[in-house]
Amino acid sequence: MELQKRFWEIDFLRGLAIIMMVSYHFIFDLNFFGIYSLNIFSGFLWFFPRIVASIFIFLVGISLYLSYTRAEMSGKFVQERNFFYKYLKRGVWIFSLGLLITLTTWIFVRADLIIFGILQFIGLAIILQYPFLRFNWRYKYLNLVLGLIFISAGLYLSLFTFNFNEFMWLGFIPQNLQTLDYFPLLPWLGVMSLGIFMGGFFYQNYNRTFKIPDMSQFSLVRLFNFLGKHSLLIYVIHQPIIILFLYFSGFLNSSFL
Repeated sequence: MELQKRFWEIDFLRGLAIIMMVSYHFIFDLNFFGIYSLNIFSGFLWFFPRIVASIFIFLVGISLYLSYTRAEMSGKFVQERNFFYKYLKRGVWIFSLGLLITLTTWIFVRADLIIFGILQFIGLAIILQYPFLRFNWRYKYLNLVLGLIFISAGLYLSLFTFNFNEFMWLGFIPQNLQTLDYFPLLPWLGVMSLGIFMGGFFYQNYNRTFKIPDMSQFSLVRLFNFLGKHSLLIYVIHQPIIILFLYFSGFLNSSFL
């Protein structure tokens, strides 16, 4: 068994999600900058970005399971503490990118400052989920149960607002919250837990438990896979590219830059 192989369908789905995300943010920017008025607070355009985020976070859970499984089966767990540092560094790096985006929004769109966006969430969640990667081997359904609990708790908390800000990262939504991006641990940690569980269900022992034709050599699939492999980079740079495109296309005046 080749433990270094990638599963093309994972990269493909991630690539599809990145295209969906860029498409939505282009629509969002048209509305945000007053170029074209759209209702993004209800209906399809409200659900769409949440569907995209769910796909991303779910795939992060599957990828975490695959990474842990590959390391365990290849005998890299000589010192598990050292292996934990790999997840710690990865989580801190992604969280730091989220802080960079927070700083950018503080400079340019302070009224809609991103305080705990999707990158901060993913960075912290990668670290918090590490202990539960082991449980997916020994206690098969634990991550399924935890996932449902986290999602239920988050949906329940979303029914209320609170007069403090200290726990907004957890899911206690402050009154009059105004931000461009908000992904608290509850309920989104549950989506990642479900991804870890489904990773063990569909890719047990780093092998597919289902049959799928190999489409990885098709041009369109290879394009999607390329985007999926570089999804983090695309996420970080796509908004400046969209804004520059709108500016040089004449849709934005100089006051926005």
